[in-house]
Amino acid sequence: MVKSELMPKKLRFTAARIAISFALVSPAVAKDVVMAVDSTFTTMDPYDANDTLSQAVAKSFYEGLFGFDKDMNVINVLSEGYDVSADGLVYTVKLRMGVKFHDGTDFKADAVKASLDRATNPENKLRRYALFSNIDQTGVVDDYTVRFTLKKPFSAFINVLAHPAAVMISPVAIAKYGKDLRDHPVGTGPFKFIEWRQTDYLKVEKFGGYWKPGYPKVDGIVWKPVVDNNTRTAILQTGEAHFAFRMPPEQIALLKTKPGLEVITGPSLSQRYLSMNVRQKPFDNPKVRAAVNYAINKEALAKVAFAGYAVPSDGVIPAKMEFFQKMGPWPYDVAKAKQLLAEAGYPNGFETELWSAYNHSTAQKAIQFLQQQLNQVGIKVKLTALEAGQRVEKVESAPNPDTAPVRMYYTGWSSSTGEADWAIRPLLAGDSAPPKLFNTAYYRNENVDRAIAGALNTRDPAEKARYYKEVQEQVWKDAPWAFLVTENLLYVRNRKLSGVSVMPDGNFHFEEMELKE
Repeated sequence: MVKSELMPKKLRFTAARIAISFALVSPAVAKDVVMAVDSTFTTMDPYDANDTLSQAVAKSFYEGLFGFDKDMNVINVLSEGYDVSADGLVYTVKLRMGVKFHDGTDFKADAVKASLDRATNPENKLRRYALFSNIDQTGVVDDYTVRFTLKKPFSAFINVLAHPAAVMISPVAIAKYGKDLRDHPVGTGPFKFIEWRQTDYLKVEKFGGYWKPGYPKVDGIVWKPVVDNNTRTAILQTGEAHFAFRMPPEQIALLKTKPGLEVITGPSLSQRYLSMNVRQKPFDNPKVRAAVNYAINKEALAKVAFAGYAVPSDGVIPAKMEFFQKMGPWPYDVAKAKQLLAEAGYPNGFETELWSAYNHSTAQKAIQFLQQQLNQVGIKVKLTALEAGQRVEKVESAPNPDTAPVRMYYTGWSSSTGEADWAIRPLLAGDSAPPKLFNTAYYRNENVDRAIAGALNTRDPAEKARYYKEVQEQVWKDAPWAFLVTENLLYVRNRKLSGVSVMPDGNFHFEEMELKE
């Protein structure tokens, strides 16, 4: 076995409806922290969650073998280190001792096996199955040692185990609740699950048996989905919420004038794009897809929808990610867009539909701007902003690529493994179409697939860089997306709250959360 030190490369930066009475969740009650977020949650089972937000809040009560610090460096959590075999197929992980689940069950190797066996069983039809499908076997060596055998070398494997979906679940809870586990989470985290009302709130409270002495430092957290931007801004100002993410960019100037609030911004891994279903006319024509890219003024989009808290995308993956290849940005040229449409056989444009993966106010501004821009070149689009449940049903669960109803799809992505692989493969590999993963363009290119596989089969950074360069150049040329903007992180917290931040991928880091009286 070859010893592998846990010293991953650091990313190149440092980083309305309120149906419950606020009297129940007031900051004055004990030391509960109220966290306002911009969307509802889809599930409390991270292995079955497609959205970053649901996985982020589940970190309250779930932990994995590995995780990330606030700057997306891999760290040990329930592990104490690992070995990897010379052929890259076997990973042996040593487990932390003295950890208990919220139901009193001891955390041992059998819990790791139960959690990963559940995730890798295709009959369970969990939405994160593809993330773990390269695991051939999870074996118990002894109570505090587990061994993963992979089907093929996979250089991003430890980053995958650090993904917020890769949590450890009580084996007793798995056996007891089965498919109902989404409503009965039992983990080892600093807080234990209390109650979830899907459109209103999720409440967790301090776990007295947490393995890390002195933590957590607050009595509980109330996570509140507040879709309306104005309401989210208002409850920050009244003190009914201590923290809010995402924040409406147009209201940041106002919030900066409030002495009790702290506005925080910075670069992120959250990239916004407009995918086009390349299996369906007219988007099967590369000239049409290029025309869409030329038709959109990305600088103006950043100003109109994001109040300047975004930058035009100049590549396939965010600029702050390792192996990024600068390709653009794609120029804004209405005349060129019209010319390409005429050459493609659409001199008068065409009609289509544009769906948005989000229905919050910022997304509404973005898709309305895209509608206006495309209309200038004769592309008339009908807009639909999907709620979380609609997104899962209509887009992410489409069973047949040939009949998938999505045409143009405004969405976004951030790599929650901190690795270039998870910024590319789920979105652009030929076998990553829904319902397996999130290639909503239904794009397939043999050269791209070959290079993605090559990057995963090597640990040599120079080889990886070469493969990922090939991928990005080909995807930029084929343009299955309109490459839009990379958002800045933008969140606000009460100055009485400390130890809470948003990570580059849009997850939360709240281990040191503390609330002053």
